Amino acid sequence: MASLDWKTLHSEYIYKDAWLTARKDRCITPTGKIVEPYYVLEYANWVNGLAIAEDGRVIMVRQFRQGFRQTLLEIPGGTMDPEDTSPEIAMRRELLEETGHSFEQMTYLGEICPNPASSNNVTHMFLATGGKKVQEQQLDQNEEIEIVYLTMEELKQMLLKHEIKQSLHVTCILYALLKLEQLKIV
Repeated sequence: MASLDWKTLHSEYIYKDAWLTARKDRCITPTGKIVEPYYVLEYANWVNGLAIAEDGRVIMVRQFRQGFRQTLLEIPGGTMDPEDTSPEIAMRRELLEETGHSFEQMTYLGEICPNPASSNNVTHMFLATGGKKVQEQQLDQNEEIEIVYLTMEELKQMLLKHEIKQSLHVTCILYALLKLEQLKIV
């Protein structure tokens, strides 16, 4: 099979900030076509996880999302910080900060690309089980998060009704349900 990989001839950063870095690339395809400009957004890697408390309830978070301009129900997650030595460490930190829960078991479900056409990062997905409340939330300055507990059946009904809007979170939930054998592939 022939390679379809492009080669980057030149990259130029057009904006750099803590939460957004944008660059403009000049590329060449295997057939020799020049693609210019091609814009890429650089982000840190992310983590998210379906969190299940020791009583079997699913721990969700509600928060306002400015990009979508709505308050959404989501699974816990966030950006990997530079001091996070692994995706699991980042996920445990995010769970503790957002929900105040610590988890006995952390199962890695894989990584996905949020938008490989224009973004360079991945999202690491987890299934966290055996959650116990050990502290109050430790939210970032701009976070206002409400914790919501659901039964597994309520979660599945919300998925079927398309009530969970964050696509990266829907993907993680589906992989977690497969792992838990709550979702059957016919």
